[in-house]
Amino acid sequence: MSLFFGDSMITPAMSVLSAVEGMTLVLPGFGNWVVPVTLIIVVALFWVQRTGTEAVSRFFGPVMLIWFLTLGVLGAMHLLDDSRILQALNPLYATGFIARNGLDVLPVMGSVFLAVTGAEALYADMGHFGRGPVRMSWLAIVFPALTLSYMGQGAMVLSHPENADNPFFLLAPAAFTLPLVVLATAATVIASQSVISGAFSVSQQAVQLGLLPRLEIQHTSDTQQGQVYLPRVNLILMTGVCALVLAFGSSERLASAYGIAVTGDMVITSILAVIVFRYAWKWNWLAVLGIMLPVLAIELVFFSANLMKVVDGGYVPLMFAAVVVTFMLVWMRGTLLLQRKLSAESVALDFLVEQLTDSPPTVVPGTAVFLTADSKIAPPALMHNLKHNRVLHERNFVVTVEAATTPRVPEDRRIRVEQLAPRFWRVWLRFGYMEQPNVPKALAGAKAQGLRFDVMSTSYFLNRRSLRVGKARLMPLWASRLYAGMYRSASEPTNFYRLPSNRVVELGQQINI
Repeated sequence: MSLFFGDSMITPAMSVLSAVEGMTLVLPGFGNWVVPVTLIIVVALFWVQRTGTEAVSRFFGPVMLIWFLTLGVLGAMHLLDDSRILQALNPLYATGFIARNGLDVLPVMGSVFLAVTGAEALYADMGHFGRGPVRMSWLAIVFPALTLSYMGQGAMVLSHPENADNPFFLLAPAAFTLPLVVLATAATVIASQSVISGAFSVSQQAVQLGLLPRLEIQHTSDTQQGQVYLPRVNLILMTGVCALVLAFGSSERLASAYGIAVTGDMVITSILAVIVFRYAWKWNWLAVLGIMLPVLAIELVFFSANLMKVVDGGYVPLMFAAVVVTFMLVWMRGTLLLQRKLSAESVALDFLVEQLTDSPPTVVPGTAVFLTADSKIAPPALMHNLKHNRVLHERNFVVTVEAATTPRVPEDRRIRVEQLAPRFWRVWLRFGYMEQPNVPKALAGAKAQGLRFDVMSTSYFLNRRSLRVGKARLMPLWASRLYAGMYRSASEPTNFYRLPSNRVVELGQQINI
């Protein structure tokens, strides 16, 4: 995930830069304008994210189809410039080249890998389309078109070595260079959109799984649940992409950073596949290693080759990945320690319910919903309400929102209810990591389980914690301060859980961490 975030920054910067650089073939004096024009396109790309891509995405398919057909046709036109290029279809040629040159082949492998750096985009946003359409489009269109394009460029360079600096745009006749640049720019923007959408989806999943603090999530489509927009993630990505464009200034210099992020993604994905095959699908080790060992061997060779580029810019995705991992580890560790601290200082919910049943305070009409992360302890908001207001509602729901390990949870498995006393219910709500929690809607759908819930007579009690870094800290000083800052920056639970703001009551609590 951390490397994918780095890739989500590098891909737009690399793709748009390389496309805009093609203008120098049409306008030789355009070199000084490459970076400014790239920045304008990048800012515009991230600016339109807030409106969603549903309206413009209908043009993505036709544009990309034209793009790949163009790649295939241009490559086929030059395929016979030098027939030796056909040897590239034989894997033995590549293995023989590696065997003859040994470790000296690593720099070449690092450069060759740039031909497949878009492969991670195949699964970056697969949740929107599914495996079938991705597989069909790859085998029927993308793979043949890319193969023809790269072989055509190789044949042209073999026959005309002077074209090695920019072989792609030189595939087209001079009169078609400008239209090709425009088409390439459109295609790179669309390709960048896929990793940006993927970053939004991955961030949403990370929040649901507790790897990151709550983030504001906006749904940009009435029909596609997976189309989401995260303003904070969008701003971070835009800032990072612009910084990369300004720092590197050309696609050639940025290529060093590109390879490590993608090969790292691939190696980690393959390792995760091994874990899934063996422990989730219960395959035997012979089948797992028979399939994945050759894949991992190839990926590790490319990863090793790209590690040689660390000093030339490859450190960028590694540094960014380290930052993301640090944030996630601090958040998970801090949340765990904070929950343990609160549990140790809290009253058991069953005990409190028993006491309130035996000696109830003043009962007021209506329903109270208390959100809590631990269903076994009395929610702090409930304790504060009893302490300060000295009242108890007719119906009290202690609600715990849980994240499932599946993308979505069927409605008939969404809610679980346990009645503790005549006035108390313990409720568990489960949401998949691709779903946006909606507590009122889920509770309203629980009538089938005998849960009486009236939206208009319900109040939601939330505990607003204020974290202070004290002398007796749960973590090192830097980690405690980082966790406190992340906690303060988390989005409001009212918005995150889709609670009606005019029916929310917040009660404060200071906690030393």
